[in-house]
Amino acid sequence: MAKSANINVRIDPETKKRAEDLFSSFGITITDAINIFLRKSIMEGGLPFDVRLPEHPLDASRMTAEQLDVALEKGFAQLQAGQCIPAKQAFDEIRGEVGA
Repeated sequence: MAKSANINVRIDPETKKRAEDLFSSFGITITDAINIFLRKSIMEGGLPFDVRLPEHPLDASRMTAEQLDVALEKGFAQLQAGQCIPAKQAFDEIRGEVGA
């Protein structure tokens, strides 16, 4: 079957670049990956993965008051012991921007 339909997607350049790098390591293009995703979605009758908010162990809205107190005390103890880093540094490390 010839491919004759187009889909236009707007996405930030960094995400596109990271996706291209990832998929090229598999020997496929973004177009190939999207086709795989769409076909798998059709086979599954929905998205081929769970879509939900992650359950984070420190999600205060799901913690008891006692669990929240324990988590806050632990964080305060780490702060006093100098075991914490600035938020910007933590996010830079998560994004892999340290030393970049």
